Amino acid sequence: MNLLPILLIVILFVVMYFFTIRPQKKQEKMINDMRNNLQVGDEITTIGGIIGKIVSIKDETVLIETGHDRTKIRILRTAVKNVDVKAEDAQD
Repeated sequence: MNLLPILLIVILFVVMYFFTIRPQKKQEKMINDMRNNLQVGDEITTIGGIIGKIVSIKDETVLIETGHDRTKIRILRTAVKNVDVKAEDAQD
């Protein structure tokens, strides 16, 4: 029996795992860690492109303040794309 085709399929799946699935899982973990470590005072950007400063955090929602007129918007935690400036860094 020729095991070469079976071996090639197994190698293909292993390579696919290391180049697609594993990096995606790692990126998802980093994003979840970032969203779970949000703090009042952090300056964030949302998925929709809104830039604001976190005023309060409740469970799965975040209240942000945007613009010069201090407009407040409540968003879901999952809508946060990235933290531009951490609260500790802004105080320095």
